[in-house]
Amino acid sequence: MPKSLPLLVDASPLCCTPLGSSDPLSDADNLDLALRLKALADPVRLRLVALLLDQPSAEACTCDLAPAVGLSDPTVSHHLKRLEAAGIVAKERRGMNVFYRVVPEALHAIARVLNVANC
Repeated sequence: MPKSLPLLVDASPLCCTPLGSSDPLSDADNLDLALRLKALADPVRLRLVALLLDQPSAEACTCDLAPAVGLSDPTVSHHLKRLEAAGIVAKERRGMNVFYRVVPEALHAIARVLNVANC
């Protein structure tokens, strides 16, 4: 049975050189990247990120996201909490609703690390 990665509790920005560069990633950077990729490695979470990015206001409430992915509010909240723990989304409570938005810098950092254009 594969060993599961721990849940990320530090949502600080990911800053490291691209994979395949002359400077290999440190163990800590490898773990940070793996935790963020693990958070995204779920079809529902990818769909939620895509839906958030597609919103005109770049944010959405769980009450709007749940019907869009065909899941219950608690299930969607669980997935969004995992994305938030990885620093990929941020939330803001407004009254009874919680609105989520993608943190563009988080996605850009992952893309930068995976950029193999220099290889």
